[in-house]
Amino acid sequence: MSVPYSGTIQRSAGVVSAIGKQLKGINLKAAKRIVVKFDPFADNVTQTRHFLHYLSSPKISLTNPNCSLKTEIVCDRSEPTVGVTILPNIGDTANIKQITFKSGNLTCLELLQLFNKHVSSLAPVEQPVSTIQTKSEKKKGRKK
Repeated sequence: MSVPYSGTIQRSAGVVSAIGKQLKGINLKAAKRIVVKFDPFADNVTQTRHFLHYLSSPKISLTNPNCSLKTEIVCDRSEPTVGVTILPNIGDTANIKQITFKSGNLTCLELLQLFNKHVSSLAPVEQPVSTIQTKSEKKKGRKK
């Protein structure tokens, strides 16, 4: 007698594809300022540095060009943190002014997931732009 198969058909694509999926969802429109603070000599700082690298990419920074990304390097053996200051008009409706992630024991993927959950979800939804068609464009559409 055999045991029925009770798993997924395919394997997951791995951590790299999960990070790519989370990076596609990042939206900085709700953020006014992001401060990444870490001690470079600490043991648990590599994941925070990877997170900083992903946030500083041009594609992500284009989601809000007014958002400033600042790095604070300290030498006091403090825990790495990521502080996000929320825009005032969004912060008033959500009653949130600042979000702080203590990233000492978090992986880069977990940081991205938390960022999407708490910051990107506050971003305003874009309204689709409606285009106005002229009479000649409408006639061309009917002839096809």
